[in-house]
Amino acid sequence: MNFDPNDLHGILPALILSLGALVLLTSEVFLRGVRPAVLGASTGAAEAAQRKLPPGSDSKPESAEAPPDRRYQAWLTAAFAAGALWAALAQIGDPAVPLFGGSAVSDGFARVIAAVVCGALLLSSIVAYSYLESLHATRGEFYALSLFSAAGMCLLAQATDLIVIFLSLEVMSLAVYALCAWLRRGKRPAEAAFKYFILGSFASALFLYGAALAFGATGSTRLADVANALLHGAAPGAERLLYAAAALLTAGFAFKVAAVPFHMWVPDVYEGAPAPVTGFMAAGVKAAAFAVLVRILVSGFGGGSGDLILVDWGGLLVWLAALTMLVGNLLAIPQRSVKRMLAYSSIAHAGYLLIAVASMQKAPPRVDAAQGLLFYLASYAATVIGAFGVVAVIERRLALSGNSDDLSSWSGLSERHPGLAAAMSLFMISLAGVPPTAGFMAKLTVFRAAIEAGLTPLAVFGVLTSVAGLYYYLRVVVYVYMYPSSKGQPIQGGRLVSAGLAIAGCALIVLWMGVQPGTFAAFTQSAANAFAR
Repeated sequence: MNFDPNDLHGILPALILSLGALVLLTSEVFLRGVRPAVLGASTGAAEAAQRKLPPGSDSKPESAEAPPDRRYQAWLTAAFAAGALWAALAQIGDPAVPLFGGSAVSDGFARVIAAVVCGALLLSSIVAYSYLESLHATRGEFYALSLFSAAGMCLLAQATDLIVIFLSLEVMSLAVYALCAWLRRGKRPAEAAFKYFILGSFASALFLYGAALAFGATGSTRLADVANALLHGAAPGAERLLYAAAALLTAGFAFKVAAVPFHMWVPDVYEGAPAPVTGFMAAGVKAAAFAVLVRILVSGFGGGSGDLILVDWGGLLVWLAALTMLVGNLLAIPQRSVKRMLAYSSIAHAGYLLIAVASMQKAPPRVDAAQGLLFYLASYAATVIGAFGVVAVIERRLALSGNSDDLSSWSGLSERHPGLAAAMSLFMISLAGVPPTAGFMAKLTVFRAAIEAGLTPLAVFGVLTSVAGLYYYLRVVVYVYMYPSSKGQPIQGGRLVSAGLAIAGCALIVLWMGVQPGTFAAFTQSAANAFAR
């Protein structure tokens, strides 16, 4: 493969994000060395005895040096995310261009996914600023890992070679594993990261096994070559290998999108990870994983044009979507932890997104299904980051005491902070799919595409499960407005300005996409045309 410098222009968003991560890591070298601030006191016997000694009796001078000011890191991260967002949006109308000899592509679909990922990083980094500052857990590595993971997400959306997909997947995943365990004090963050790492490793192994089978059947790891092999007839005995490869590749990314039965990691990981990380993970990882899933199934095993050629994955996705919607909504109903409820809600929304992917099995409705998928991913990203932004404000008051975010902690939020109460109510209504929010328009576009693809029973089932989801979403609103405050103390407002800006931005996007959906639909038109062949 010959290197063409012009290919770097096609991956400009990922390059900007990677450059930002390197800048932040380098800046840490020039900061003064201090003992890391911890979330809570150390629990070891030696540390406890050390604290009982009077100052100076341990023959070590008391350090009067103040911690270095790291507040610039969040805003620098937001600046690089904004630059990458601008680079993605500036290329929206450009024609599709193959990169690196066909191992990747720069087309409208990848650019919209990159814009969603960069926008999610921009908003979540602003939320993380106030959260980490309150808990004295700010380190440059946090934002560097966020930038590296976002770069991996952008590359995932562009990859058209199974090897490049795997490399991008690991860049994204390893950074997210570390972010889940960022708050090192306490069992829940470490448990969340460990579970995510172990199960994610199995998912990566499944993907690699599927890639090996695809290579054995077609002699290539590029999706275009897989599609050509299907069009011109696979080698004798390769048909079974292709069926197994499609199943294993789908299973690997079904884990990333939290589809049933690969959803077991979601509630524990979402609950144990810091709230800003959970919001970014729910938005960015889901967007990148669905982008790859569409590439593999439509561009690879779908033959790239027309109806399915050999591997009929449409029926599999129909059942996968139905089970995911059912299980996610049913398990979310009894949850009293808001983070766990949003975790099971994320599973349910993966089911609605799978409806859009299943609707792409035939050529005529493929453009509308792709538009519905992108619209849903963008609206869900804005909604879930805003929701977890409010959760971060509530959670940071409970982190030092180790309490959970039970619904009782949300009682009387409208009295203590009306703005947060209104924003959280808006996000819950949007997740439930109530007009005039972005969530309603997103579900409408997905269900319409399913009906056009002949999947009317699946669309009806999705509507019924959405009605069931109203219960646990509106229950949060009931606690916020109709239950009296149990403690009565106001939320500390010292660092609420930055989080408030991000939450207000998410709320405006949710309302804008609900009232003026055609504006965003214009951006997705060229992206959907990438699968119109």
